[in-house]
Amino acid sequence: MKILDRYLLSALGVATLMGVSLLSLVLVLGNVFKQLLDLLINHDVPLGTVLAFIAFVLPFSMTFTIPWGFLTALLLVFGRLSADSELLAMRSMGISFSRIFLPVLASALFLAAICLWINLEIAPRAEAAMMEDLYKIATSNPLSFFQADEVSEEFPDRRIYVGARDGDVLKNLLVFELEGGHLSKVVFAKQGHLSLDKEHASLLLKLEDAHFEERDPQEPDNFSKVRQGILMQSGTFPMSLKKLFEEKMRWRHLNSYRLWELLTEIKKNTPQRLQLLVELNKRFSISLATLAFALIAVPLGITAHRKETSVGFALSLMVAFSYFFFMIIADTFRSNPHAFPIFLVWLPNILFSILGIFLFRQLLRK
Repeated sequence: MKILDRYLLSALGVATLMGVSLLSLVLVLGNVFKQLLDLLINHDVPLGTVLAFIAFVLPFSMTFTIPWGFLTALLLVFGRLSADSELLAMRSMGISFSRIFLPVLASALFLAAICLWINLEIAPRAEAAMMEDLYKIATSNPLSFFQADEVSEEFPDRRIYVGARDGDVLKNLLVFELEGGHLSKVVFAKQGHLSLDKEHASLLLKLEDAHFEERDPQEPDNFSKVRQGILMQSGTFPMSLKKLFEEKMRWRHLNSYRLWELLTEIKKNTPQRLQLLVELNKRFSISLATLAFALIAVPLGITAHRKETSVGFALSLMVAFSYFFFMIIADTFRSNPHAFPIFLVWLPNILFSILGIFLFRQLLRK
């Protein structure tokens, strides 16, 4: 039996590794890299930084590709075993399907533990590392925030339009200053230069040949009190990188919270408590998808009785699409208590487990 276990585990391990690698490559390069490519081409970000971003995004993709890769591996391996009559030979030796399923169950539990670790610790840390890299990009190459004929909205209290760029010279600038969510000042400048103030963690935008209009601080929406035509030969506008970083962190996604942060926020009983509970349950639910996929993939792979790779991939695509479609729908109701969102995030696992048990029982009767 140890030989059989090693045989099944090695076959599943190789197929799962290949499936996870291929699916991760497709997801990362197909969906994420196209967004990072804009940084590389248009924002003069070094290639090493882009590769670091891809490395940070990889853990998020693995929370999906590990269950999906395992599903694909099960369909391929058991489809081949069935087509080559290896399962028939095992049964003729008195080995039951339940015993054959034990290595699969052990693999599913092992991968579920890995997914849970990634979901609760690794992926949130990667999100924080991405935010730190944003800060490093700003300090190493501040010009990457400003492109020709674009409005930079990165800084919370500034909106800056750059008409053209000539090397490190910004031309035809419009600087909109915001205070309390209201427009307080508009500056028009023919050109400007950027410099870095490391001591105060700020970018310094020096404008030349500028004029501006200023609104009344008490009545910013009263256009009759706007002061216009104020000339300025040169002036420097500081932009806090620290404030930029804090603003990004304040609006961080729920998937960037680590386990202890989720539990701490849930205990505070804030208005966001339901969404935090849904996020926590979703991470456990997706991690345990390997168990649901194991129950449904083994009988499907045996019933398909085909060893062609295309058949296994087609089946895995249909099953995985159905599962993650349910999960996406459930996630959209995370802030609606009347939709029972916590139950909804577990619903795909429940449905697939019930279907898998039904198919498994049908298989045992044959």
